[in-house]
Amino acid sequence: MAVNKNSVVNIAGYKFEPLDDAIDLIPIYQQKCDDLLLKGTMLISKNGINFSVAGTQQATDSFIDFIEKDNRFLSIPLKVTYSETQPFRRMKVRLKKEIISLGRKDINPREMTGEKISPEALKNLLDTKEEVLVLDTRNEYETRVGKFENAIDLQLDTFRDFPEAVESLPEEYKDKQIVMYCTGGIRCEKASAVMMKAGFADVKQLDGGVIEYFKETGGAYWEGDCFVFDERVALDKELNETEYIYCYICREPLSAEEKASPDFKINEHCPYCINSNS
Repeated sequence: MAVNKNSVVNIAGYKFEPLDDAIDLIPIYQQKCDDLLLKGTMLISKNGINFSVAGTQQATDSFIDFIEKDNRFLSIPLKVTYSETQPFRRMKVRLKKEIISLGRKDINPREMTGEKISPEALKNLLDTKEEVLVLDTRNEYETRVGKFENAIDLQLDTFRDFPEAVESLPEEYKDKQIVMYCTGGIRCEKASAVMMKAGFADVKQLDGGVIEYFKETGGAYWEGDCFVFDERVALDKELNETEYIYCYICREPLSAEEKASPDFKINEHCPYCINSNS
């Protein structure tokens, strides 16, 4: 989209970093975000931070300046997009056991994680038809909105199901070149370590996730749109908001076709929850 001074700036980033003072950071960051009139979510745990916030350019710049006063959080790679309206309803800084929930204490991206591959390098692999398995680490409702052509879709209900799903992959995949992806990169940090521990020999993760891939390649080999965890619901390859909406009852993303279904009635039910609400 064309960026103008009235656009809302959306920034997302994460860093795996041991934090003995995680609980003490909660009120500090909540107050700062409130002062800057930012909205979104910031997760803080003993193993790092993960945030997705939106506001004015000045506010988001000030937020990053504030974060970087703590040397532990210098130079966090950011995913930056723009929207005409605020995509979050409130600002919440929360303490979590994990900044991305997997439930595996043996998985620490600071100790082990897959090699990163740039968007351009992945596109080149696909352009040259090199043998590569592209693996989606996201949830089923996300892959329904869009995914890479011929990607392996594990049909996950939650990311915590990933380790068990990996066990069901064919044994011969362990010797194949695998490139995995998620929206912004954080899930792949842990997912790649799970696969490496499970014996997969050549595991790479898409650097910056789908958002960065769209920016750098224009979304080549991608089918559909990309689900995002805010009120925009999904972005197209130009990072513009699409026609997707949430069902207010079950929070499933709904396409224009699904909104036109007789099974959709706003604030009552959609094709995914009609039976459970009838």
